[in-house]
Amino acid sequence: MAAYSGTRCGSERQMADRRKRDASRNGIVALHRALDEARFGRERTLNLRATLPRPKEAEARCEAWLRERQVAKSGELLVITGRGVNSWDGESVVREAIVRLLASLRRRGVVDAWHEHTPGSFVVTVAPLRALRESPRRSSERRRITSDPVALRGIAPSTRARLRELAQLALEQLGIRETDAFLEDEMVAQFSMLTRGVPDGPDRERRLLAAIERTIDDYIAR
Repeated sequence: MAAYSGTRCGSERQMADRRKRDASRNGIVALHRALDEARFGRERTLNLRATLPRPKEAEARCEAWLRERQVAKSGELLVITGRGVNSWDGESVVREAIVRLLASLRRRGVVDAWHEHTPGSFVVTVAPLRALRESPRRSSERRRITSDPVALRGIAPSTRARLRELAQLALEQLGIRETDAFLEDEMVAQFSMLTRGVPDGPDRERRLLAAIERTIDDYIAR
């Protein structure tokens, strides 16, 4: 009886110790989440872990969101992928997909830098908008950008005028002195790249103009 009582007491102590460790761990996790909320806020956080998307869906969502944040000039962002602790091999396929995507977006001028924040999240810094034009484009992206000025007919004259100023600045930064021969093509190229980060909506014209203004500021500040 005494042996049984001692065994039971030992088990109860182990359970109590385990509860204390779990409470401490949960408290640390809650503290980190509170710090991340204060640092990034909801507008600058993409939580892929919450919806458990497939890798391709996660890539598409993350790229679209980062392009929108780039247009909004958001600076540092938090992308939460999860660690994959519930997957069969303990590895997050979504995390691996996002790592590949971030490397690709860095080459394409969307991401300036990124690093691991926790085993299940990344801090991402978006690049200035001018980097979109300066980075080498993949062949598929080159095919999407055409020299058809019809694409510009739907925008307001004031927006078109600012787009023209942006194209002029971009060409001058490239070292082209006689810009008139290339100006319309550059306007279409800038328009095509910027609109990828400006989703459709009732205020799309205003958001497009804001993106153009921010890109002009980027070129002037160089």
